[in-house]
Amino acid sequence: MTLIHKVEHCHTMADVRRNIDALDERIVALIAERSGYVAQAARIKQNANQVHDQARIDFIVERVRAMATEQGAPEAVIEATYRAMIDAFIEFERGEFKRLHQEG
Repeated sequence: MTLIHKVEHCHTMADVRRNIDALDERIVALIAERSGYVAQAARIKQNANQVHDQARIDFIVERVRAMATEQGAPEAVIEATYRAMIDAFIEFERGEFKRLHQEG
C-alpha cells in the first residue's frame, strides 16, 4: 500500500486537529463542487426514477474502494463514507429534480 498524500507527523493533539481542520476545509469545498454536478444531473434527467441508479452506485463504491487500497486508506471507512454521501446526494437530487421539473 502506498500513501499518495503524505501525512504530517504530529507531536500534539493541536497539530492533529489543525491538520484535520485544514482537510475538512478542502473536503467541504470538494463536496460543494460535487453537489453542483448532482444538481446538473437533476436538470438533465428526464424521469424521477433515474435519480437512484444502483449500477452507478455500485460502480462508484467499487472504484473508491480500489482507490482506498491504492492509497492506503481504510476501505471500510471509505465505503461507509461514500454510501452515506451518495444516499444524502440522492435525496438532494430528488429535491432538485422535483423543484426543477415542477417549475418547467
